[in-house]
Amino acid sequence: MSVSIASVHPVEEDPPTTGGGGGAGGDGGNNEVPTVRMKDLQGMPGTLGGLVLRICQFAFAVVGLCIMATTSDFPSVTAFCYLVAATGLQSLWSLSLAIIDIYALLVRRSLQNSRVVTLFTIGDAITSTLTFAAACASAGITVLIDNDLNGCAQNHCAQFETSTAMAFICWFTAVPSFLLNFWSLASR
Repeated sequence: MSVSIASVHPVEEDPPTTGGGGGAGGDGGNNEVPTVRMKDLQGMPGTLGGLVLRICQFAFAVVGLCIMATTSDFPSVTAFCYLVAATGLQSLWSLSLAIIDIYALLVRRSLQNSRVVTLFTIGDAITSTLTFAAACASAGITVLIDNDLNGCAQNHCAQFETSTAMAFICWFTAVPSFLLNFWSLASR
């Protein structure tokens, strides 16, 4: 088995200069090295696009949650309870990451640390999967009530459909966040 071993070659550094106008470098004592920042794609954590995605996720999850929670008979259907739980979790996750994005934008910090990106990727995968599964289950129950049982007259079909649609739209805004984080993690 042939394995290559990475080696590090030390590089000689010029001795630091002491202020005055002379010395190696001739920069008058300003030895600041510009920071290197990876090119952040819009939609990744710490970018304006990422913040917009998080705010959209939060807004759609909260709207879907509020619409479903205001109906009186949602607790009688397990899929609707699951939708409330999933959108509640999605809204908390999106709000917390939106706050982190706002902080990163204000202090101009990159959130491309591998541990941070791993955490965001796993969290996005879990919450988006739960939201999608809850939306699918709720859509199935809504179709059952509306088309098969013809029971929309005594149920809140419009609210159920609206809440389910909000959950799907929330999922559509969560998928780009997950894919960009996963791509960033995989390209390291």
